[in-house]
Amino acid sequence: MGTVVEDLTRFGVGSVKGNAGHDAREVMALSLLDWASVTIAGIGEPVARIMREMAVDDGGGAQASVAGLTRKLPVRAAAMVNGTTSHALDYDDTHFAHIGHPSVAVVPAALAVAEWIDAPGADLLDAALVGVEGSIRMGRWLGRNHYQTGFHQTATAGAFGATLAAGRLLALSAHQMAQALGLCATRASGLKSQFGTMGKPYHAGLAAQTGVEVARAAKAGFISTRDGIEGPQGFGPTHAAQADDTAFDSLGQHWDILSISHKFHACCHGIHALLEALALIDCAAPEVAEVQVWTHPRWMSVCNIPHPKTGLEVKFSLAHCAAMALSGVETSALDSFSDDIARDAFLSALASRVHVVADDNIAETASRVEVTLLSGAAFTTEHNLNHAMTIEDRREKLETKCEALLGVRAASLIDAVGSLPDVPKLCALLRSA
Repeated sequence: MGTVVEDLTRFGVGSVKGNAGHDAREVMALSLLDWASVTIAGIGEPVARIMREMAVDDGGGAQASVAGLTRKLPVRAAAMVNGTTSHALDYDDTHFAHIGHPSVAVVPAALAVAEWIDAPGADLLDAALVGVEGSIRMGRWLGRNHYQTGFHQTATAGAFGATLAAGRLLALSAHQMAQALGLCATRASGLKSQFGTMGKPYHAGLAAQTGVEVARAAKAGFISTRDGIEGPQGFGPTHAAQADDTAFDSLGQHWDILSISHKFHACCHGIHALLEALALIDCAAPEVAEVQVWTHPRWMSVCNIPHPKTGLEVKFSLAHCAAMALSGVETSALDSFSDDIARDAFLSALASRVHVVADDNIAETASRVEVTLLSGAAFTTEHNLNHAMTIEDRREKLETKCEALLGVRAASLIDAVGSLPDVPKLCALLRSA
């Protein structure tokens, strides 16, 4: 066990091997498919349009593809725009070990660099895998204190993961990778206060761009401090890190990515356990007198907006999403989360009868719900998102999600990603979307 930089560096430049590594690659390929699906689906979002237009105005070399643009842009710009676009719908994967969205921070950096240097699909997949795993481990090291203080792990831990991915593709030496990670420590940023605004998806773009920038700088000979993460006044001490060194135990042997959670509802992942629990209850919304929801205290400051005014805010409202589910509104559909839904009088009235209670005994991945009807009958159920899912089941659900998001375009995307991505074909699909 070394320092954080030493552990991450060794992992970043090392080989991916063993049966566990094979399974991890399979899950990473599915996350790549999911990432591409939500990225293409998010092209029309206002924040994606703004970022594309800004990047086009800045101009620069034709190095990497941008979702929704026929032309290529500089690799840093591509990472920024694709990262922001992929998180615009908030429909991407989550890992609850640190409460972050790994793929939207890491994949845009890895894909932009891979296309730029003409790397094969196997190299892209391994780089993305190492980056995602590294971001999860870094997030665990930063810990819950970091998150509760107000930092968004997608942006902070994600930036370190993006650095590992970009640095691996650029074949950084161990010395160079350490310099890149040290430099990333002064660039990683993102605050939870942006949740419910365009600032949240922007965090993913910032992380992806940071990874590309610091990896390229280190490749060119840029020198930073090796104490940038855990040294005096480093990222950890100044960002409320718990500094849990056990986060790096078995790094490269055990893969945390195997327990990643993919979204099958188009809202904050902290609401999904509630929605899955409500799906087990058969009742009509007009019959509902009251709903009691028990959730982990962590979610009270994340997705408990009591009176959402916009469709985006609805995605972060446990009560309003519960009202939608009880009323038969399809929470997997993107257009369900509209400003009209936020203003719907019936849903708002039903949401006012949903009482959310923080309970330390509830797992962060779980929710318990009790629905009481006007007749006095009551139904109680619960769900935990950590219930095991086979790779085959995960693939089926993600391909179904891709088809729901993209329609006839889904088949080409599923083929382009496969178990080993075809980088030119994938990038061409992003440009033509």
